Amino acid sequence: MNRIPMTKEGEKALQEELQQLKSVDRPRIIKAIAEAREHGDLKENAEYHAAREQQGFAEGRIAEIEGKLSHAQVIDIKELPKTGKVIFGTTVTLFNLATEEETQYRIVGEDEANIRLQKISVTSPIARAIMGKEEGEEIAVKTPGGTVEYEISQVEHL
Repeated sequence: MNRIPMTKEGEKALQEELQQLKSVDRPRIIKAIAEAREHGDLKENAEYHAAREQQGFAEGRIAEIEGKLSHAQVIDIKELPKTGKVIFGTTVTLFNLATEEETQYRIVGEDEANIRLQKISVTSPIARAIMGKEEGEEIAVKTPGGTVEYEISQVEHL
């Protein structure tokens, strides 16, 4: 399987979620199942079925996170040389040539992407268009609404 790029922060967030699932959620669900079993007939026991469903979701998420972490290629942008080029983990300020508005994005792994926090996936159209480019370069990004032209005004290793 291919390595999954991930920032140090993304790895930490997944580790914390995994710890929460294993040490807090899993024991709580097991206790709920045990309590529901004590109520008798399992066929018509809604609490039992709800707890089993929660258990299925939790165990599935645990397996998913463990799989991602085992294939993660954790990249600490602060340890990479500052070349001025857009690479995974950099924070990029883009100047929209048509609207003259600036937008800032950090290029992160797919699991970390959150547009509200200005974090875009390395596989997104904008990230693919700017990867390897340098400050001052102009790029065109094909979007559903048409092509948008940007100038890369700043590349930061934050």
